[in-house]
Amino acid sequence: MTAEADEQDSPPGNSCALTRPYGPFTVVEVCGEIDMATADLVVEHLDAATAVAEPDVLVDLRSVEFLDCSGLRVLCRAERRARERGGRLRIVSDGPRVDRLLRASGLFGRFPPLRALPARAGRPQ
Repeated sequence: MTAEADEQDSPPGNSCALTRPYGPFTVVEVCGEIDMATADLVVEHLDAATAVAEPDVLVDLRSVEFLDCSGLRVLCRAERRARERGGRLRIVSDGPRVDRLLRASGLFGRFPPLRALPARAGRPQ
């Protein structure tokens, strides 16, 4: 999929999420408070990002101020969809809050956070 096609297929940005191409990746930038009231705003972006064959999705949580179990549910669902299509979904987080939540929920092994976006040129292992 080309960057132009990626941009055309992405939902418009909203108060909680924005999707953009980044080299070989699709980045879903998430911000603000992700809870039961706002999780669906993130779902529409993650569904679009994981709808293609072999998606390589980076969910950037560095601007998230609050994330509850609704947000974790959305991440788990999107990661499963990506795997089912032969791809992957990873999170980017540089804050201890997300680390603590992932550890407390038992999801740290499933979502070991990247601390920054990887280089655009290659596909890291």
